[in-house]
Amino acid sequence: MPSITPFLWYDDQAEEAAEHYTSLFPDSRVDSVARTPDGTALVVEFTLLGRPYRAMNGGPGHPHTDAVSFQVDVDTQEELDRVWDALLADGGKPVACGWLVDRWGLSWQVTPSMMGDLMTGNGDPEANARVFAAMRDMVKLDIPALHAAAAGR
Repeated sequence: MPSITPFLWYDDQAEEAAEHYTSLFPDSRVDSVARTPDGTALVVEFTLLGRPYRAMNGGPGHPHTDAVSFQVDVDTQEELDRVWDALLADGGKPVACGWLVDRWGLSWQVTPSMMGDLMTGNGDPEANARVFAAMRDMVKLDIPALHAAAAGR
C-alpha cells in the first residue's frame, strides 16, 4: 500500500526544527537522522502526533511558503497559547487569523478544534458572519471571544 509522507526542505536546520516540533506535541519523536560522512544531519525522520514526516538539509534556494502550511487544532485557549508561543519562539512571526510563520519559515495555523462549528454558525448565517468578522480582527485566535461572537455577545 503506498503512503505519503510530508517532506520539508531546510537550509541546514532540519534536525533542530524536528527536535523543536517533536517537543511540542504528544506521540511525537525524532525517529532517525541520516548523516553525511562528516556527521552533518542530512535527512531527519520524525513523528508528529503519530504521523511520519521527513526533513532534509538541502541548502538554500528553496524557502517555505504559505502555499503549504500545517494546521494544529487545539481544544482550549491554554493549549492554543502554548503552541502559538512555542512556534513563535526565537524569531517566528505572527501573521493573521491564527496564522504564523515559525523561525524556519514554515507556516502554521493554530486553530480551535471547534472552529468548523463556529464558522458554520450551526446553520445561523448571522452567527457565521459574527465569528468571521471577529476572526478577521485577530492575529492569535481567542476562543472565548469567538464563542462570544457566535452567541451574539
